[in-house]
Amino acid sequence: MRIGTLRRGRSSDTAPGVTGTVRVDRRTKNLTKRLRPGEIAVLDHLDIDRVSADSLVAGKVAAVVNASPSISGRYPNLGPGILVEAGIPLVDGVGKEVLAQLKEGTEVRLEGNRLYAGDTVVAEGVEQTPETIAVAMAEARAGLSDQLEAFAANTMEYVKRERALLLDGVGVPDVTTRIEGRHVLVVVRGYDYKEDLQALRPYIRDYRPVLIGVDGGADALKEAGYQPDMIIGDMDSVSDSVLRCGAEVVVHAYPDGRAPGLQRVTDLGVEAITFPAAATSEDIAMLLADEKGATLIVAVGTHATLVEFLDKGRGGMASTFLTRLRLGGKLVDAKGVSRLYRSRISTLALVLLVLAALLSITAALAVSTAGRVYLDLLIDQWDSFVFWLENLFS
Repeated sequence: MRIGTLRRGRSSDTAPGVTGTVRVDRRTKNLTKRLRPGEIAVLDHLDIDRVSADSLVAGKVAAVVNASPSISGRYPNLGPGILVEAGIPLVDGVGKEVLAQLKEGTEVRLEGNRLYAGDTVVAEGVEQTPETIAVAMAEARAGLSDQLEAFAANTMEYVKRERALLLDGVGVPDVTTRIEGRHVLVVVRGYDYKEDLQALRPYIRDYRPVLIGVDGGADALKEAGYQPDMIIGDMDSVSDSVLRCGAEVVVHAYPDGRAPGLQRVTDLGVEAITFPAAATSEDIAMLLADEKGATLIVAVGTHATLVEFLDKGRGGMASTFLTRLRLGGKLVDAKGVSRLYRSRISTLALVLLVLAALLSITAALAVSTAGRVYLDLLIDQWDSFVFWLENLFS
């Protein structure tokens, strides 16, 4: 990595590379909220995960410059491959100095592995390509055994700390939302959540489950046209408007009772209760639903595999592993529902099919003796109706 003052005597109008307004933030989650199409994202994200990459692609960024390595080798994270496959230039390992050196809103240019502000090189790193990503991913897969060992050790540590919550439900707060005897749909803004929510529309319509949004999952429910019954999380990625929508709010607190997200909720004039636990927000949502008597828990966008646990950025998401063991057959993972089954018949095709059937029935009635009798009766009824209207207004 070099931060230098290398000059180039080339006009910015004709200079090669990608030019755009820069947006800077250490947290990708915050950055994606401000990004506009065609801008260049400068972030500090070790091991870019799939959800973050999907958000950047959806934001139609022109390029991504990462202060940290996009693939550290700890595990085969999917984000860099998604960005490169989408045609978005990715340069990483440029160093954290660039975050302070760049002023948001200025115009920058990315050429190869160098980032320019005007004619000055402000950062230089490693340009990722499909070839470099393939090599790094192969090396990362070879190191998964070490991560699995660390995950197992973390799981045992979590069991010691939270066995009362896991086994007996100690610490689960009382809520006003009626859950006992009902299905519960827990939505996390994770992998394929939009597609799976769309695929679950018939289920939601028929069973009317309790809708629980975990942080940004509450926004996902609103975007899909649903009203969340409950919002659970540390409140760092849910919008103000959704917090005010009338749903019951449960703020995830640290085991010692500190709840940084509670202040934001109270400042909005929204009442909330806290749920202290070392587990993740999606896990306490499931544990709460189970403890309050849910007959079935359907999870959308949650994490289920080792790579997904690591992709979330927590080396030991033991709570998720143990929560799933606790819930057992009561938990149904909706992940991939949209890929498992997609209707082969479009809405237009169904409409055309119905119209064709109606035309066939009409034609059959028109040429048959019984059809002509029914048609004469229909004409008589119509004439009687018209005569009645004329008398009504005469």
